Amino acid sequence: MDRIFLENYRCFHRRQEARMAPLTLLVGGNSTGKTSFLALIRALWDIAYDFRIPDFKAEPYDLGSFDEIAHHRGAKGGRSETFEAGFLIGSRNRRRPAESYRFTFGKSGATPVPVRRCLSQGKNWVNETFATPGNVYVVRVGTDRGSWERREAGNRTRFRTEERLVPPYFLFAVSRSSEYQENSPHFIPLNGSPEMEDSDIDELRRLVRLSRLRLKVQQPFASAPVRSKPRRTYDPSRLLADPEGEYIPMFLAHVFSHDKTTWESLKTGLEEFGRASGLFDEIVVKPLGKRDSEPFQIQVRKFGGRRKGPRRNLSDVGYGVSQVLPVITELLREDKKVPAPPLFLLQQPEVHLHPSAQAALGSLFCQVATPDRQLVVETHSDHLIDRIRMDVRDGKTSLKPEDVSLLFFEQDALSVNIHSLRIDSQGNITDAPEGYRRFFMEETQRSLGL
Repeated sequence: MDRIFLENYRCFHRRQEARMAPLTLLVGGNSTGKTSFLALIRALWDIAYDFRIPDFKAEPYDLGSFDEIAHHRGAKGGRSETFEAGFLIGSRNRRRPAESYRFTFGKSGATPVPVRRCLSQGKNWVNETFATPGNVYVVRVGTDRGSWERREAGNRTRFRTEERLVPPYFLFAVSRSSEYQENSPHFIPLNGSPEMEDSDIDELRRLVRLSRLRLKVQQPFASAPVRSKPRRTYDPSRLLADPEGEYIPMFLAHVFSHDKTTWESLKTGLEEFGRASGLFDEIVVKPLGKRDSEPFQIQVRKFGGRRKGPRRNLSDVGYGVSQVLPVITELLREDKKVPAPPLFLLQQPEVHLHPSAQAALGSLFCQVATPDRQLVVETHSDHLIDRIRMDVRDGKTSLKPEDVSLLFFEQDALSVNIHSLRIDSQGNITDAPEGYRRFFMEETQRSLGL
């Protein structure tokens, strides 16, 4: 995703546009919509790539019902009847036009549901309306030759169920079917356009293929702000991913027992981060029996010069290790059967970490973020942000200044503004508004007695 659009969503009233990058950092005060922004990204992914009706209550986000999600402008302003959101992809690729996905959400009972879907690429576009008076499905389409409209009454569930939307351009998929054409009207030209031709249908079908190509892509990984508590002993169980990382010890034990090559690679990556952060030098899976169905422990060890210290249970080394382990494992894991997600949504990954470990986490983000592996990180850590700025400036990884976006969420009366900030080649943050880092400047001036 290269840009996110939203309007009348949660604390965002006016239309907002946010620049995304391989590494996007969300910063700002508490209750300024950063978590809501992460939840919206996942919802847009679900509806655009999996055609699922988004669940705004799914873990690790619980945004409530429609009345909690649609923007409320106060007693006199009232609540918005709809909210809009969308995204743009491919804007960095000049070889082909960018794809734009836009959705309007209305209210069905207490649940937000899509009532309009728009998709475009270049001069080709489709605008579908699912909820109209009289229960009429309306689709308007356009190419460089003109625009057309088609209406179909009744049987709304044909196009939207309680859980899913039909794939985009359902009518195009069947428009050449003789039995369908007998019972359906043709597209009606709009604004003096000529009659639709097969070449127009072929152009619009390309949009269908673009959407369906993404169906095989992994769902985004979304982490909770507080991860699971460490246990002294773990019992093997099913590998079901969860936002708190409860399954990570089981995953480590499974890889240790069944894939030594992958384990050595993952272990190396984890220990490199452990040394860089000062958290640990070695991580070990210790079986407590001869079979992989028996309990096990996760242990870590710190070295003291040439001497190796004792191995300590994960529950004996403080919360820092257990809280960061799910995040770094997800970023470093390699699974031949299940490809890595292309999008990571991370909430406050620096929780319980010392400043030096927070900085090391910033370096890890620079190492793993690519155009094909996008990281969106909500953070309150200046140490993490500063390390990213310096690593980009010093060329520590292949990440360039334009590959980092800093989104500053600023309260403005009853709404929130999103400022898209950049990092220049010297590691400086550019285009920052007056409110950015105001608190830190005031504290510095007070410390200096100014």
